[in-house]
Amino acid sequence: MTRRNLILILAATTALSALALSVARARDVPKVATGFVASVLCTETFVSGLDPARVFAETTSAMPGAGLIAWALDYRLDRARKGVTVTLFGLGRSRAVYRGEGLGCYLDHDGAVAEIVLPPSEAKPALLSDTAGRAVVEPQTPQLALALDRAFAEPDKSTPRNTHAVVILKNGRVVAERYAEGIGIDTPLLGFSATKSVMSALAGILVRKRALKLHEPVSIAAWQQPGDPRRAITLDHLLRHTAGLKLGSSLQASLASALEPVNRMKFMEPDMAAYAASMPLESAPGAAWNYHDGNTVILAHLIRQATGGSAAGMMSFARQELFEPLGMRDVTLEFDASGNAEGSSQMLASARDWARFGQLYLDDGMAGGKRILPEGWVKYTATPTPNAWVGQGAGFWTNLGDSFGATYRSERGWPRDAIFAKGTLGQYVIIVPSEQLVIVRLGRSPNWPPEGDGVFELVRDLIAATGSKGKLAGAN
Repeated sequence: MTRRNLILILAATTALSALALSVARARDVPKVATGFVASVLCTETFVSGLDPARVFAETTSAMPGAGLIAWALDYRLDRARKGVTVTLFGLGRSRAVYRGEGLGCYLDHDGAVAEIVLPPSEAKPALLSDTAGRAVVEPQTPQLALALDRAFAEPDKSTPRNTHAVVILKNGRVVAERYAEGIGIDTPLLGFSATKSVMSALAGILVRKRALKLHEPVSIAAWQQPGDPRRAITLDHLLRHTAGLKLGSSLQASLASALEPVNRMKFMEPDMAAYAASMPLESAPGAAWNYHDGNTVILAHLIRQATGGSAAGMMSFARQELFEPLGMRDVTLEFDASGNAEGSSQMLASARDWARFGQLYLDDGMAGGKRILPEGWVKYTATPTPNAWVGQGAGFWTNLGDSFGATYRSERGWPRDAIFAKGTLGQYVIIVPSEQLVIVRLGRSPNWPPEGDGVFELVRDLIAATGSKGKLAGAN
């Protein structure tokens, strides 16, 4: 066999393998699409209490490409059994089922389902004081009112922002908030990937308690065989999305992203953590940055292991160590059919609760004089991850460093010290230490164009309204 023929055979084999892989992934598309829609519909109908027709319309309009198939998606809501079934062209059937208070929904894959029984939540006094009361806090200055007006405006009807909630904290107190129709101060709202930042906080608490170690290899059973290069993966790698696991990318929420293996994990696998852990490496741990949900699903599995090994134990830990001290009373964290926390995207909390979470980071991990996060954890969180072009630290996005994302945001009015939790389709918890600001914006907006959700404008407006020249400067 000549060298030329050998090269042609190898090229053809590679091409056929790639084609076979693409065909296999293409077969997943109906199931991934219906799984995503079923999950969101179930969660926001039975947890948030929103109208399912509104949820469906807003979600499909916000996802690039989804409008092409929205007409072929059929959903059936069963209010008696609290479930949602979705099909695409009559195929790819997915069913999401409400599990219970505090636990939200899970995707039922027609197999065994882990039973989760949560103990009653203890109504302990919060360490973080609540100065807002039970009524909506109206904007305290005309400038703040104008900022909210602009945040809820719809300047381009072709790409609606669908702003659901905005809460602004200045010096630790709510100075303005507004909610869309049907949403209030107690409505749990889906944070999507802002959930990752909460998992980062829980990991930090376990580091403070010395139950997890930041720079030592993590304990995943599937990686413990001699010679397995995944044994080198650390907690830091998972937090920074540098573990190197071959799962594709989670940077975009679009119809095209249904082809990514990470979305098979999320919408087709009953045990997300086991699937993620089974993946081989595509790069050595620590060598490359690749943002995908599998990193945080494995992180959540480690948190569960370190808090007793059960879903109920993990949720109890989260309540006792994070939610209750901060006064976060309207939190739901969802788990998959096997009892793994879907820590990459499936936590809901009221907008005020998300703001309280942000205040923890503004206060350097302290609440009411008590240390919640380890000393130095907030600084660690904000430290840029090499080659993370969007500007990411460890569990949060960051404006520090010289990444494209940090530079882009700073050129458009974001302070350089800002860090933020970010979820797809327009979820933000923004912390600006130099302005003593926490800004929460939740909604259902397209990811593109990058300024289409109005958040860049909102940050600029709020800094102008509350900063050194604003009437709220120095407010206590």
